[in-house]
Amino acid sequence: MTIQWFPGHMAKARRQVTEKLKLIDIVYELVDARIPQSSRNPMIDEIIANKPRLVLLNKADKADKEATDKWLQYFKSKGIPALAINSQEGQGMKEIVSSSKVILKEKFERMQAKGIKNPRAIRAMIVGIPNAGKSTLINRLANKNIAKTGDRPGVTQAQQWIKVGKELELLDTPGILWPKFEDEMVGLKLATTGAIKDTILNLQDVAVYALRFLTAHYPENLKNRYGLTEIPDDIVELFDAIGSKRGCIMSGGMIDYDKTAELVLREIRSEKLGRLSFERPEDYTKEEEPHA
Repeated sequence: MTIQWFPGHMAKARRQVTEKLKLIDIVYELVDARIPQSSRNPMIDEIIANKPRLVLLNKADKADKEATDKWLQYFKSKGIPALAINSQEGQGMKEIVSSSKVILKEKFERMQAKGIKNPRAIRAMIVGIPNAGKSTLINRLANKNIAKTGDRPGVTQAQQWIKVGKELELLDTPGILWPKFEDEMVGLKLATTGAIKDTILNLQDVAVYALRFLTAHYPENLKNRYGLTEIPDDIVELFDAIGSKRGCIMSGGMIDYDKTAELVLREIRSEKLGRLSFERPEDYTKEEEPHA
């Protein structure tokens, strides 16, 4: 599965990020806590260069807490400050500002040393792939419904400054996605969590990946949700068992595999199978790790 998708507005977004870097103090890199590495844009390190950064693991309420704790420790070990947040419920919002102050402490001390008694607000840019939750985060921080939100990729199309109290100003930017998915597994993880539009993928392929992952890592979640005493080794038999249990049946008694795939992915995304993480730091080699 090789996905090539680089619409014009995403190319424009990259240019905008590069052009606006000189205006900001810190970059907030928003990732999905369920797939912190796969939901990072591989161009981000190159684009933001040496700007201070704070990685925000959003949707932490949907992720396996043990895995999220490992990721926080992992980023810390790489010299990259990181926080687990839930922008939907507003968890971790205060820590974003306080952490930014710590990261930028020396810069603002230098400003004060130059005679600036009342340093200006921190200027931050939020970057991340589509559907990472940027609009929801902005609205939560600003306590206003400023940014357009939607549970689908590519909602944010414009660029704007947003004031967050007296201490923070946010520059929102459209989401940036890969020009090409070199790694099939990255595409499958993004598709499973809903970061790629369902209309451009074969959902059966995505559901096969998801079910195999759950069988290996969360077998009890799978059995409990679908009333299975055992998980069949054969993926078709697993589809049959789930489809039969949940009534995904066509005329003639055949299992509707498309409907079964849609059901499984919908229930994964809506946490019906519990809090799930589809990758951990130990899954990656040193060559694949993020850079400080």
